[in-house]
Amino acid sequence: MIKEQYIKLFKAWQADWNKFACDVLKVNLDPEQQAILSAVQNQPRVSVCSGTARGKDFIAAVASMCFMYLTPRYNAAGEMVENTKVAMTAPTDRQVKNIMFPEVSRLYSRAKVLPGRLVGYDIRTENEEWFLTGFKASKDNHEAWSGFHAANTMFVITEASGIEETIFNAIEGNLQGNSRILIVFNPNNTTGYAAKSQKSPRWKKFRLDSLSSPNVIQKRIVIPGQVDYEWVKDKVEAWCQRIEESNFTEAKGDFEFDGLLYRPNDLFRVKVRGMFPEVAEDTLIPLEWIDLAQERWKRARKPVTPVRIGADVAGMGRDNSIFCHRMDHFVEKLEIVGTAGSADHMLVAGKLANLLKHPSNKAFIDTIGEGAGVYSRLDELGYKNAFSCKFSEGAEGLTDVTGVYRFANMRAYLFWAVRDWLNPANEQNPCLPPCDELTEELTEIKWKFQSNGSIIIEPKDDIKKRLRRSTDYSDSLANTFYPHDKREEEVQDLSGVFF
Repeated sequence: MIKEQYIKLFKAWQADWNKFACDVLKVNLDPEQQAILSAVQNQPRVSVCSGTARGKDFIAAVASMCFMYLTPRYNAAGEMVENTKVAMTAPTDRQVKNIMFPEVSRLYSRAKVLPGRLVGYDIRTENEEWFLTGFKASKDNHEAWSGFHAANTMFVITEASGIEETIFNAIEGNLQGNSRILIVFNPNNTTGYAAKSQKSPRWKKFRLDSLSSPNVIQKRIVIPGQVDYEWVKDKVEAWCQRIEESNFTEAKGDFEFDGLLYRPNDLFRVKVRGMFPEVAEDTLIPLEWIDLAQERWKRARKPVTPVRIGADVAGMGRDNSIFCHRMDHFVEKLEIVGTAGSADHMLVAGKLANLLKHPSNKAFIDTIGEGAGVYSRLDELGYKNAFSCKFSEGAEGLTDVTGVYRFANMRAYLFWAVRDWLNPANEQNPCLPPCDELTEELTEIKWKFQSNGSIIIEPKDDIKKRLRRSTDYSDSLANTFYPHDKREEEVQDLSGVFF
């Protein structure tokens, strides 16, 4: 009798994975997560793009556990006749270790009654053909996918926009029999396999919008760990523009929040709404380039090379002074110096002097305005490795990496140098520390051609109006690209004319 009750209950779970998630895994899924789980139960391909902290990795773990325990088939003697294998992968080992498998481990431990044991990034059972495993996706190891032939096979990929298309091709070759593929990602890249999945009729598609999170809608914590109202409110104020009802266009991601209408920038579209960026042709630096550089920074080692310090010096009433520490392709940090609103130039000069004691280090100081006093003080102290960097000076003789484009002034050259550095096509492997302020500033910059064919960057005041603050972080990064060697060569060439 007890066995019959168990069989009946197990069949009920097989018929409704959300019931298994509630009864056994003891999880509280919001309606959209429940819909995703139902889709994975019944559809071979499911694609989920998501805003930040919206529970995409959590629902991926829940779906993995459901597939792991509800798809094996047994005969009347209790012998497994259809096995199950689940592979979970991500672009980096860190993502598997710190994001994917901890969710699976917590679900397994909470359930308490599930067969198997946790071993590394795996759940292993007494049957060696029935398991769940997690590992880093490697473009150089396609053979890793060859062992995933089973009666029931599932592939779960997080941060799917960072996975090479060749890896997806290898996975596709294993999608036979009762198979599933679930990909979850933040939509920061408009190209590639993950992006195409959101357009293809082959896929069941979902978008997890932070605005629809129960925590945000109810303005209180309903589901612990998900994005909350205060975080979204802060991003609305920082990354969105108020609009009138007559200008409301849903296709641009316009939305209503607390009774007011807003238009988001690309950061808000991706990080909050789970929408692809609307990259305009006049945008200097796409968000996806910055995301790539920030992901690279997380796994890179700091090189042992001289430091180029870009210094943006704050004035009274402005934000903090910012130092950008760049070592070739690697930005170690964006350092806040001093107290916001107080212009302590001697403090800034003292900190730079300490950094410049190593003669191979160099500092590039914005000397239009507040930075002039700092540069003068360092010059008085004899630091010849401090350089004046003026955005307004000419850029004659300077070109982009192709040698084709020329620039209206030094500001245009420096920011285009940042663009060339971040552009994946140039293979410079840039590494940027995660910094919302820097990301916001870089993605707001617009550019255009002048009538003489030179490139110019929009006025700084226009950017500041949209941001409602100064562009200190991006200015400090741009300063590190100041071409001091070329300027010194020009001075040497001219010296023979006068002496």
